[in-house]
Amino acid sequence: MNDWIVVVDDESLSLTHAKSILKEQDMRVSCLRSGRDLLKFMAKNAPDLILLDIQMPEMDGFETYHALRHMEEEAGRSPTPVIFLSGMEAHEAETRSLEEGASDFIRKPFNKDILIKRILNAVKNTKAIESLTEEATIDRLTCFLNKASGTIKVAKLCEDRTGMLAIFDLDNFKLVNDLYGHGMGDRILQAFADIVRRNVRAQDVMARIGGDEFMAFFCNLSDERALESLNRRLNEQLLKEAVKLAGDGFDIPLGISVGAALVPEHGRDYETLFSLADSALYRTKQNGKHGSEVYHQETEANLTREEDIKREFARITQIVEERHSRGGALLLNLEQFSFVYRFARRFYKRYGGMAIKMLFILSEEETDVERGYSLNEAASKFGLCLQDTLRKSDMILQNKPNQFFVMLQELSVEDFPNVLQRIMKAWEATGCHVGIHVEHLMEHVTYEK
Repeated sequence: MNDWIVVVDDESLSLTHAKSILKEQDMRVSCLRSGRDLLKFMAKNAPDLILLDIQMPEMDGFETYHALRHMEEEAGRSPTPVIFLSGMEAHEAETRSLEEGASDFIRKPFNKDILIKRILNAVKNTKAIESLTEEATIDRLTCFLNKASGTIKVAKLCEDRTGMLAIFDLDNFKLVNDLYGHGMGDRILQAFADIVRRNVRAQDVMARIGGDEFMAFFCNLSDERALESLNRRLNEQLLKEAVKLAGDGFDIPLGISVGAALVPEHGRDYETLFSLADSALYRTKQNGKHGSEVYHQETEANLTREEDIKREFARITQIVEERHSRGGALLLNLEQFSFVYRFARRFYKRYGGMAIKMLFILSEEETDVERGYSLNEAASKFGLCLQDTLRKSDMILQNKPNQFFVMLQELSVEDFPNVLQRIMKAWEATGCHVGIHVEHLMEHVTYEK
């Protein structure tokens, strides 16, 4: 079936005639006899276009049209294109139809070719507008509203509705990008979006307002326990999905923290409500993450200066410790590696010691075996092997997508073969080694006091 058309007319002959013409074009057709029937039908259905007769008893076409638009606005739905039908000769009906915002006006009895062309044009134009609107308002990765459109939508809901404005933040998400790459990070975000859609209601609004930060408006919700229950489900399902995507070795403490403010209990101004929800989110993070909290004015007012300082101290400590909570060797960017490397050299020159520097280079081998991964994906896995296999005192720099510079602290030449063997064994266990050639260069450095 192609487009779905609803024909509303109290005359049986007109319904039959229209249905016959549209069926010939392989269109799906639903026939209704009154405006009230249309409103009941539209409460549960979303056709592509409505052919609406103006002259009907009880509710005429214009009354029905206004009631339909009000119902769609209340439900947050896009307006369904409407073409008015009339057997009247007067031009007033056509003029009013177009002024009301109808897609078109067609006189009865129908001319088959004109009817089909005008229906197709109206549907095509509506879909083109919807496509442009979607591109401007939707975040492509998650299919939630983007920040701009989400802010406008939620601000309007805060003015008109009762409910809860909530901010969601993914805990430790940066580590996913750092350790598994941005491709995996995108897949985690898509999984999170799918999980949210399965757990919230159709009338709730979700928007992506930052990299791993989201905003929601939950209509007619004020129960903190309901928010806690939702957050618990989201945390459980997200972690399961992350392990499924990244493998059983995934040990990042990924989770979701939520802060919320109530509407209208805490006001109706969007900026104020967002700030209060953000404050509640901050407290959630300080209380161990993976939880939820609704803003309470008395809680914020009771914070003493000493507690404020402690909170800031804990926040900075958390940020510093979080960057490498995975364990194993330090995987650093160039600036970080250079700083630590220079510090280590100064330390060794003053107090003595030894170290081994290594360079690993990965390249593709010519093979008939079909790999389900690219060189960059294989290199990402190799980097994880290095991090998991080496000691916490060792340092790794991913100089290029396929190159790793490693500094092994306090390691002798005699012990080096065992370390290399352990690395390569872990690498082969990933299964990503097939068709990938690994070269390495080693230099041993000794510093005397």
